[in-house]
Amino acid sequence: SGDDPQMPLNGEPLSADNIHTIRTWIAQGASDDSPPDVGVKIDAENPPVYSTPPVVTSIDYSPDGKLLAVSGYHEVLIHTLDGSVPPKRLIGRSQRIESLAFSPDGQTLAVVGGTPALFGELQLWNVAEGRLLHSATLALDTLFGVSFNADGTHVAFGAADNRLRVVKVETAEVTMRMDAHSDWVQGTTFSLKNDHVISVSRDMSMKLTIVATGQFVDNITSITPGALKGGLVDVIRHPTREEVLAVGSDGEPRLYKIFREKARQIGDDFNLIRAYSKLPGRLCDLDLTPSGNRFVVG
Repeated sequence: SGDDPQMPLNGEPLSADNIHTIRTWIAQGASDDSPPDVGVKIDAENPPVYSTPPVVTSIDYSPDGKLLAVSGYHEVLIHTLDGSVPPKRLIGRSQRIESLAFSPDGQTLAVVGGTPALFGELQLWNVAEGRLLHSATLALDTLFGVSFNADGTHVAFGAADNRLRVVKVETAEVTMRMDAHSDWVQGTTFSLKNDHVISVSRDMSMKLTIVATGQFVDNITSITPGALKGGLVDVIRHPTREEVLAVGSDGEPRLYKIFREKARQIGDDFNLIRAYSKLPGRLCDLDLTPSGNRFVVG
């Protein structure tokens, strides 16, 4: 309230009636009068109970190949590949886990997701101890496409609020935000030198951003209408070259140079190195072998 209300951030000020309702609620003690049967409490003491197999949205191997992290409902399960111990259950606040990734040293697991239309959350876990290091609510809708930089100090991810964010792992502090996308940001990866981050979106673009400043640099993909036939879903960088592979709704994997070497001209697709054989449906995920010589798409 007041002459220059600070909330909602970047939104229209609340009406006088809404402000009166909130003020009255606070004056009455701000008690939570939600019915007791709204939602089921799920935490480490009350783990999820599955009556049907859960939707698996993301998996990742640890760098040493000994562990496999698998998304579940309100949780991530850490399996040992030799089956020597029961799966470790990392139970958190988010109902839906959209993306997870091990840090380069395998000690930390980054998890993003949320509860659609309510909140987006980043979780950072100590893998060995199964201990939650940080839980950060960073948007009013789901987060997607988490990735670590090479030294494991930062993670990047997208969101349904069309924003790209970079967060410092040690503190869960947002150190960079980029707002140039016009639709959900669904995949991220860092450049080889870790000074840029690449993001892909349902807006049919792949964008290059400077990590230190959040400055949008370039559309890596063509900006010509019709050059891409649908939104992009995932992106991954080549292990040894400043090149990225991207997939999306049109079913055609494409390999791009990250950095433009000549001035953009309308109609060009200069950064495209190669388009691979088109698959009959949309592509939702991809990965590269450690050598970068082969890739797999789903």
